[in-house]
Parts: sequence; C-alpha cells; structure tokens
Amino acid sequence: MSAGRLLSVLLLLQSRGRMSARAIAEELGVSVRTAYRDVERLQGAGVPVCAEPGRGGGYRLLDGYRTRLTGMSEGEARALLFAGLPDAAADLGLAAEVSAARLKLLAALPAGPRAAAARTAAVFHVDAPGWYREPEQTPYLPLFVEATLTQRVVETRYRRWRAPQEVSRRLRPYGLVLKSGVWYVVAAAENATATPTAATYRVAQVLDASLSGERFERPRDFELGEYWAFSLADFEARRYTGTATVRLSPRGRRRLPDNVAPEVVRAVDATATAVGADGWVEAVVPTESIAHACGELLRLGTDVEVVAPAELRRAMADTVGALARAYGVTGVTGVTGLTGHT
Repeated sequence: MSAGRLLSVLLLLQSRGRMSARAIAEELGVSVRTAYRDVERLQGAGVPVCAEPGRGGGYRLLDGYRTRLTGMSEGEARALLFAGLPDAAADLGLAAEVSAARLKLLAALPAGPRAAAARTAAVFHVDAPGWYREPEQTPYLPLFVEATLTQRVVETRYRRWRAPQEVSRRLRPYGLVLKSGVWYVVAAAENATATPTAATYRVAQVLDASLSGERFERPRDFELGEYWAFSLADFEARRYTGTATVRLSPRGRRRLPDNVAPEVVRAVDATATAVGADGWVEAVVPTESIAHACGELLRLGTDVEVVAPAELRRAMADTVGALARAYGVTGVTGVTGLTGHT
C-alpha cells in the first residue's frame, strides 16, 4: 500500500468531486480493484468518503470536508514553486493571484518542505522569451483567458501573413499556449458552412478583440497537449519543401548550430561525406524556400558552398555579386563569381 497514492485519491476526490473507481484507477495508473481497496482504506482511516450507486454514481467526500495540505515531500514542494511562472502569470493578468496563492501554499506547508520550497524560489529564475528580440505586446491576452475559462465567443480582427492580411473572425477559444516567449490561442473559427475546427492564432497578431455574450461548448474530446504536439509535427512536415546539396568546411560545421535550424544540423550529421583531404564535407539539407535557404547559408560566408540546386546556387552568387558591387568590388558577377571548393 502506498501512503502517497492514498493521499492522491483523497486530493482527487477533493478537487474533482464525484469520481468512479474506474476513473480513479485510470488517473493513478492502477487496477480498478486497487482503486476500490484504496477507497476502503481511506474510509477505514476515518475519511468521510461516500459511495453513490447507479449510473452517474461513484465516490465523493462528505459535503464540507476538506483536508489540509500535508504529506508533501520536499521534492514536490520544490516543484510547486515552478507551477506559476511569474512572467507568464503577469501576461495572463494573474500576477497578484499567483503571488497570493504561493504565499498561502507556503504557509500551509510543514516546516521542512516550506524551507525547501523557499530555498528553491531563491536560486531559480525562469526567463521564457528567446534572445535577440523584444517581448511581444499582447494586450488582449487577459481577454482570451476570460473567454477560455467562461467559454465565450470572441469577436476579433486578426492580421495574418497571407492576403487578405486583415480578417475578421468569431473565435471559440479552447486553450492558450506559451511557446518560446510567444503566446498562442488555440481556437475554432465559426463558419456558417462547416463545423468549426481548431487552429492556432498568435495573440500578438490580434488587432482588436471583444467578448460577445454568446457561449459555446468546448468539445469533450479536445485535449490541448495532444493538439499542440500534432500541430508542431504538422508544421515541421509542411515547413521544408525541398533539399539542397552543400559543402561545408570544418569551421562551417562548428558554426552550424548558431546559424541554422536544428533540423538542418541533424541532416548534415546524418548525410555528411568527406570531399578532399582538408576536412570539407558534402551533405544534403532540407530547405524551406530558395530565398530562406539563401539567407541562412550566407551567414556561414566562405565556409559553405552550394552545389545544388542551380536556383539556390544562382541566388547565392547573385547576392554575393550585389554585395560586392555595393562595397565597390568589381569582377564579381552572378554564378561566375562562385569558383567552388576543390
């Protein structure tokens, strides 16, 4: 018998209300028989767990019964300090609430875990946004929080990358995601001719938003984590539309991680073959477009040479020629300016 598991059953019933033995078993990864035994042990320990038979029945705690936050390990107490990241909470308009909740949590903990949690808070700081860019302005983020929690439709004006760039949408927000310092709302756009399907919208691209009085039902089978994982995989599959054959110097390979996407680095590692005796290698890498690949590879300067396709090789040469002319260098014109690695 696990005392920790019994506490988990108690906290599940306290936080979720009525639960069947099967639901408890699925939540804790145990058999239904084990869930029955755990409930019986709680009852034997004096916890007022009531059994309600029939369809829709299950187990629940006696009305008004609440347990104090006890039995928490030092590791669990430390982990809870990461549950409310201050910057994210501030973005969501919940900074004061998170701060108050943390104080109440610390006050409820026994002395040992409380001290461990306080030490953790003093030595860890999380800064989610990436380098080299200003944090995005998301004035409508708190509105989407309210809409998501209350299941209310949002009237929006949104700026997207393709034409027409500004569009109006009636969104049903299913959840919010923070990715590398960027907030996204996962929502279904209402459409009179089709069943709404979930899509991802960058909150900073919302030009205007207002809560409507209309409510919606969030699909019961929608799981935000599963949607996001599928969305990322689908994005990666659609992102790269071609390949290029390149040659890299030893220094170029070392510089790759700081200048190109991880997928390109992995492709070089997987396909690199030696060319010559000076450490240069030839590899096949994925590309998004000719323009994008040209911009990325030019960061490597003379440590890279494009072998194919011809369109990318020409784009590299044209860009180098234009730069040379801008700096007053003559004799560099188009493809003829690329002598290649020998």
